[in-house]
Amino acid sequence: MTSITSSYRLGIAAVLLGLAASASAQPQPMEPVALPRAVEQGVDMVYIDQEINGGIRARNARLDRSAFAQYAGDPLDPIEPGNPTYAELRRSLVGYEDDWGGLPQFKIPAGPRLRLGDDSSRVTILSERLGLPPSSRFDEELAKRVAAYQRVHGLVADGIAGDDVIGSLNRGARHYQQVLMINIERARRLPAPGELRRHIVVDAGSAKIFMYENGAVVDSMRAVVGANETQTPMMAALVRYAMVNPYWNVPPDLVVKSIAPRVLEQGLGYLTERKYEVFADWTENASSLDPATVDWQAVKEGKLAPRLRRGPGPGNSMGDIKFMMPNALGIYLHDTHERTVFQKDERWISNGCIRVEDAQRLATWLFGSRPTGDDPDIEKRVDLLDPVPVFVTYLTAGATAEGVVFRADPYQRDPAVLDQYFGEERLERLSGRNEIRR
Repeated sequence: MTSITSSYRLGIAAVLLGLAASASAQPQPMEPVALPRAVEQGVDMVYIDQEINGGIRARNARLDRSAFAQYAGDPLDPIEPGNPTYAELRRSLVGYEDDWGGLPQFKIPAGPRLRLGDDSSRVTILSERLGLPPSSRFDEELAKRVAAYQRVHGLVADGIAGDDVIGSLNRGARHYQQVLMINIERARRLPAPGELRRHIVVDAGSAKIFMYENGAVVDSMRAVVGANETQTPMMAALVRYAMVNPYWNVPPDLVVKSIAPRVLEQGLGYLTERKYEVFADWTENASSLDPATVDWQAVKEGKLAPRLRRGPGPGNSMGDIKFMMPNALGIYLHDTHERTVFQKDERWISNGCIRVEDAQRLATWLFGSRPTGDDPDIEKRVDLLDPVPVFVTYLTAGATAEGVVFRADPYQRDPAVLDQYFGEERLERLSGRNEIRR
């Protein structure tokens, strides 16, 4: 294998996080909250419920202690099985090295877009860089080769070599091999066949949800996840119950920016018409407030911070059901009445929680039948007899039948992880001392 693989084996034993939240910790009553500054994520996930991580972490610890002679593309490790995503990405690494890693890695000078019919010295350089015989003529063969490169590297496959293609080529195959390697590491943290009967994987990188039974995907759907400013954290927790006809605790910034100004403009009727309740604070037993006694100008200015809760109904951002995996980060999965968002490619827009494309289908899979409430205006808790683990990961590369496809990095997590795993100073230090900094 290449030196990239050797470098990778130096990095796989690094445990980036040792942080976990107590399973007994009470969740904050607000919807999503910012991930604490102390939790710097990139590869590992925060385990909220410790009982779901024992076998998985033990497997990873054994793999960390293993010295692989090479990073083979076999579906199983010689000592431990991996999950399907892990195995597919490993094979994709081998395929990527075969298809793109052996090409000339020189840089292409900047200049105008190169397209079918062009004739220039830069076309010659582009042809050689993509492994074709040198030719100054941008012909059909080169256009197809550019389009193939674009499909693999997450670019629009139009066969035109613009700044995006040139910039990607100039990063070099080493960069993409390293990106693929850190995604393999992310995937290794997911359950392997036999470790869990049922579990859910939320991939915030592709904004999708996957339901697994006995190690195989049985269903999937689109999701909406956190925006870059309110990222959905990498975490593992148990779905323990669902809230049917849920309340919506309005995030404080929306109270300041949206609701308080509207109350000042339209009067208290704005709240009553939308079934908002006002509470003194965010504690579990906060006292209810008469909206008429609240200084809404002070709320708008951020000087006063009451908690607002909206009752069940069509305008409720939680939809008809939310799936609770109690955690201090305030993250859970929930329905939404705004369905058009799932038709869009850009689905990184939430405040951190995970909106589910088909909440009723997910509920039926979890509970065996659709949970119902007693009164559409009253929230009802429905416990899940056998809690189901949810693993929230972040993959910026995926495996297809044709090979790897790189994706965008909406949270910009990859650069820091690449530096930690593959930074030149770190590699030189590790090579010199032949040890892994923990």
